[in-house]
Amino acid sequence: MIAIYPGSFDPITLGHLDLIQRSSRLFEQVIVAVLRNPNKIPLFTVEQRLEQIRIATKHLPNVGVDSFDGLTVEYAQMQQAQILLRGLRAVSDFEIELQMAHTNKTLSTQIETVFLATSNEYSFLSSSVVREIARFGGSVDHLVPSHVARDIYKCYNQVQSLPMSPTKTEKILPHEST
Repeated sequence: MIAIYPGSFDPITLGHLDLIQRSSRLFEQVIVAVLRNPNKIPLFTVEQRLEQIRIATKHLPNVGVDSFDGLTVEYAQMQQAQILLRGLRAVSDFEIELQMAHTNKTLSTQIETVFLATSNEYSFLSSSVVREIARFGGSVDHLVPSHVARDIYKCYNQVQSLPMSPTKTEKILPHEST
């Protein structure tokens, strides 16, 4: 049985990796599929994300890495996959993911969506959280694989070396009446 784990993975986190490792024990093959989304401005190119994922999953022989455009269901059909794999962190994720699963079912009755709950230690973690922490100079070493952390730091060092307009905070005092 082939499972597709679709997402932007910008960047791949330890939460993503945990889900990939656990699913690799459940399915014959897992394809981590990076969506090419023209509506987003990513931190990393698709090619960089593919390489980051390949390095992070090289110890998992039944995990492949690929990219795609368009509908996930159509990509899954092209790969002859039967499963779409989705991670759930919170109840809010469930509502969105359930709606997507029902929508996908209208496109193909042959493909099932399987939800895996995240491990407790990663229940707060998302790629956007990682980007936000790094953007403000915080450490992300405990949130992403070490090679990805290095890439993130390089990226933000380049961005931070550009001239930035200083932020000024002023305290506004009420006028005193005389």
